[in-house]
Amino acid sequence: MNGIWRNSVSCLRIGKVPQRCQSGNPTVAPLGARILTDPAKVFEHMWDHMQWSKEEAAAARKKVEENSVVRVLLEEQVKYESEASKYWNTFYKVHKNKFFKDRNWLLREFPEILPVDQKTEEKAKELSWDHVKTNAANCFSRMHCPTIPEEENHYKKSSGLSDGQNKAGSNFSTLDSTEHRKGLLKTEPFPGSNATFRILDVGCGAGNSVFPILDTLQNAPESFLYCCDFSSGAVELVKSHESTEQQCCVFVHDVCDDGLPYPFPDGILDVILLLFVLSSIHPDRMQGVVNRLSKLLKLGGMLLFWDYVRYDKIQLRFKMGHCLSENFYVRGDGTRAYFFTKGEVHNVFCKAGLDEKQNLVDRRLQVNRKKQVKMHRVWVQGKFQKPLHLTQKSSELIFSLLSHS
Repeated sequence: MNGIWRNSVSCLRIGKVPQRCQSGNPTVAPLGARILTDPAKVFEHMWDHMQWSKEEAAAARKKVEENSVVRVLLEEQVKYESEASKYWNTFYKVHKNKFFKDRNWLLREFPEILPVDQKTEEKAKELSWDHVKTNAANCFSRMHCPTIPEEENHYKKSSGLSDGQNKAGSNFSTLDSTEHRKGLLKTEPFPGSNATFRILDVGCGAGNSVFPILDTLQNAPESFLYCCDFSSGAVELVKSHESTEQQCCVFVHDVCDDGLPYPFPDGILDVILLLFVLSSIHPDRMQGVVNRLSKLLKLGGMLLFWDYVRYDKIQLRFKMGHCLSENFYVRGDGTRAYFFTKGEVHNVFCKAGLDEKQNLVDRRLQVNRKKQVKMHRVWVQGKFQKPLHLTQKSSELIFSLLSHS
């Protein structure tokens, strides 16, 4: 492990990380830069870019094998699917807005949320630590230390997009962004129709992303935030907050229902947030959800993704009898969670016609100082962009999606 710590520090120095980001001053270290260099300080706070030992990886695999042996009965699975909104309504009725903390770190991880102009560009640069995480992650990937299996072979085989295909298709442009924008001007007025920068927070819950975003957008009057959830209880919690009276449209929406209209036309969104939402949807319906969301983005728009990864501590905590299907579980309150691999994330978004700009496995170590307990968290953070100019391959894919909508 000492070798891992030394290499992690070297990676960060290559990325020119400020001295304040090292573990000698943990109270001000930003997300993505809290590297454990001294094992004696492990219980000070959460640590980033942690690797697993062989023993830890083997124990995680064994735990998942054990808790997935017994599957939930089929009739019960049907109930959890058909009554999903009921379970989430009950969740928010019980917990209200007290269960999750506001994501005040959101702009640091996803500076794309800010409209890029002269005022916000500098702020976005200050908030962005992507180069820190990328450098550290690349360094770790070159080291001969045990990691959690990511099913990379499956990732390469099933992606269906080779470098040659990408290059071959780059010469074909079938849709001009100027004509696309002209078409939008012909639509009827809608909430946020006068805005020049639009964001959609999918599965907004009690507003833990909504309120930090709205606080920032006060300085960007040309921006507008849409937020939706299929739990009417969650939507009411968000609507009750006075900050949603301006620059915001909150509505109930089931993203699994392709027939439900949005309160705005397709192709107008600059950013879509999809944070810990896709994992709550049945795996068979995920691709359809992402396909539909892709249509909402304007050319060049970004979909920002964050969710659970295989062998996260949440998956390891499930007891036998809670497994619905492979890596898909139901909690005691009836809500569900799926645990992805990096390859699965790549496939689902690229099949929807989006270009992968970032797809990082985020490994962190949470600690309980009082109980002296260490807990490995494993998440995936992705950024996927709708191409500015459609290639021949991607245009065929999108027209195929449109024809089936």
